[in-house]
Amino acid sequence: MPATDGVSAPAPLTLAADPHGSPAADDSVTYRVEHTSVGPIAHVQLNRPDKHNALTLPLLAGLTRAAKQAAKDRTLRAVIISGAGKSFSAGLDFGSLAGKQKSILRTFVPNLLQGSNGFQNPAWHWRRVPVPVIAVVHGHCYGGGLQIALGADFRFTTPDADFSILEAKWGLIPDMSASAALSQLTGIDTAKRLTMTGEMFSAAHAKEIGLVTGVADDPHAEALALIEKIAARSPDSVASTKKLFEKTWSRSPRFSFPVEQVLQLRLLRSKNHAIARKAGMSRETPVFRDREI
Repeated sequence: MPATDGVSAPAPLTLAADPHGSPAADDSVTYRVEHTSVGPIAHVQLNRPDKHNALTLPLLAGLTRAAKQAAKDRTLRAVIISGAGKSFSAGLDFGSLAGKQKSILRTFVPNLLQGSNGFQNPAWHWRRVPVPVIAVVHGHCYGGGLQIALGADFRFTTPDADFSILEAKWGLIPDMSASAALSQLTGIDTAKRLTMTGEMFSAAHAKEIGLVTGVADDPHAEALALIEKIAARSPDSVASTKKLFEKTWSRSPRFSFPVEQVLQLRLLRSKNHAIARKAGMSRETPVFRDREI
């Protein structure tokens, strides 16, 4: 089934198997870099259109590896995450887990330094990528699929998309970083209600309660328009802004102020700050270098 967003199909992401036993990646995640007038943009796509991009262990591993690949690329200005076919993602593919108890248990083991495990990384690792990450949503966005979208910095959706924290249907809780994302985006009563009931809700309601950034007939165009605005600024300033809020959003001012100080001191010494300052003084359009931070 072809993609529905009018974008040519991305080339498969080639990823080596994890030597520690994580599921090897396959072509269920694709990755391509588009060179645009504002700089390179990485397009990451969930690529199981015949299954509404239901999540498998290899797909989750592929998303984590894609995030790591994007984080290493200092030329990137943004990442867009989307789903091939009729949906962003219908959530976990339970059938794909049959007989894979050892792989499931390995995926549950957290990284001691980061605290997140192989189920949480495919969503939360995008918060560690030092460029804006935008999820473009259409069709179904359920369960783990919604948590992946919540891991992005921004979310744009079609008006007819539908959403659900579907884990309640299976007697489970969302365990792919939703607790952290929801606490940033909505009230605790709303988070409890959506999680306890597993009820379906519309794109309009998702916007009303703060789970999506915007609703549009062409969410991909909305994502590109936002990227164009952000890319007019220093990539080091953008990266530092993301790091500032990711580190301090739920912390006290006593913790936040030193983070501001350290990040600002580093920016003051950066080449891109000098470029921005010179362009501002001369009222010219700055031409920035690749990201240093």
